[in-house]
Amino acid sequence: MTDSIKTPVLAIDGGGTRCRFALKSADRCVVAEAGPANASTDFSNAVRCLRNGIDTLARMADTTADALYGLPAFVGLAGVTGADVADRLAAALPLRNARFADDRLAALRGALGRGDGFLAHCGTGSFFAAQINGAERFAGGWGATLGDEASAQWVGRNALTQLLRQVDGFAPASPLLTDLLDQFRDTESVVEFARSAGPSAFGALAPGVTSHATNGDTVAQAILQAGADHIASDLRQMGWKPGMTVCLAGGIGPHYAPCLPDEMNTDLIKPQGEPLDGAIALAQEKDMTHGHC
Repeated sequence: MTDSIKTPVLAIDGGGTRCRFALKSADRCVVAEAGPANASTDFSNAVRCLRNGIDTLARMADTTADALYGLPAFVGLAGVTGADVADRLAAALPLRNARFADDRLAALRGALGRGDGFLAHCGTGSFFAAQINGAERFAGGWGATLGDEASAQWVGRNALTQLLRQVDGFAPASPLLTDLLDQFRDTESVVEFARSAGPSAFGALAPGVTSHATNGDTVAQAILQAGADHIASDLRQMGWKPGMTVCLAGGIGPHYAPCLPDEMNTDLIKPQGEPLDGAIALAQEKDMTHGHC
């Protein structure tokens, strides 16, 4: 990402796993972290998390929180579903020159920069995006109950579903399912876990699926293939055609590469940067639009 900026900026990338805060100037970038935040599911916690993160960043940068509140800022936060939520955040926080958006925009900019292409961002949750001729389009990101296909929580939940189907005699045994049953001890514990587990808890099961898939476990491979099928189908419906760039990002996203169609796999590129890099770039653009460049 570009460093051609004279005025320091504040960038925030926040989601269901963690929030990251950056103070970026021409000669340094100070980064702090805080816990998860979602402006829709728990607004009060999101505000508290943002305030605490800015306080931590200020201490690390040897400045004051009030100084940071006055900087050009971009806040990309899960759960900013529209102008109403953005306005509530603006009223609840003393940021004086900030743009609020959901976390998808920063992830897209971080992965593709300003270039054209398509993004499947699969972390704890998931969403798909396209950036063509400077125009962005987003799909998905509707949460664990109604969507987030191919996300880590989706993978973990499907693994437990296959475990219960195997117990019922409807799915083949596999090392993945044996490990899961050893972990939970019995089906009662599986059901009890699923009753109260959030996306992060389901997502914590995903690394076991990807590891077993690499070792040839057919059940694990079938779960990842189903996720890759979602990615390929949705990106095609968003306009992807052979020869157009595709980027897989997020904690589990790159694990889908071997399962994508050959023609799509050929067009894969690595992300240019992380969502926080995208948030920094968007904060820099805000700085320029306010005449500080």
